[in-house]
Amino acid sequence: MEKRIVIFGATGGTGQELVKQALASGISVTAFARTPQKLKISHNKLKIIQGDVLNYDDVIHAVDQHDVIFCNLGAPASDKSNLRADGTANIVRAMEEKGIKRLICQTSLGYGDSKGVLPWYMKYIIVPFILKNAFQDHELQEVVIEKSQLDWTIVRPGNMTNGEMTGAYKQILKPIERIKLKISRADVAHFMLNQIESNQYHRKKVGISY
Repeated sequence: MEKRIVIFGATGGTGQELVKQALASGISVTAFARTPQKLKISHNKLKIIQGDVLNYDDVIHAVDQHDVIFCNLGAPASDKSNLRADGTANIVRAMEEKGIKRLICQTSLGYGDSKGVLPWYMKYIIVPFILKNAFQDHELQEVVIEKSQLDWTIVRPGNMTNGEMTGAYKQILKPIERIKLKISRADVAHFMLNQIESNQYHRKKVGISY
């Protein structure tokens, strides 16, 4: 039976890659976006919903009658809100209300138990002064997901680029090995889509990088 998916954050770099790759695989996609005109893709299996992830009514309307939910929420580095965490809380609540179990969420490598992968300049300069808000928001986001009863997988990519899809990347549960700390958005989308039918990372956080 064909899976029906919703992608929150569908107009971001990784979100758009998810939309394109899912459609190419024959999957029916609902793209949820605050500004849907940013998604310049049309397809007979693509439905676009305009909405605000911080509005619960918008979220529960979007997830209804779907099987798998992708969360790729993002915000500018200067944004001091908890958009990712608060939006994800609405997604989790709506999924639990509608009986939808499978959540695949993209966060980031470099905080919590994955902080050790960062080079010194990232750890002591970039994160504290540039990415502090984003990383705190991601950390809260992961807590929301882990407290849920969902069948979740948290995907933590390294620094994302606009490179090609290679399908050749490392999957890291205990991020202690040497990695390049970068990966293309296309490969992040490739990995996330592969989790639809996989139980390998059931209720686990997995890092991916080259």
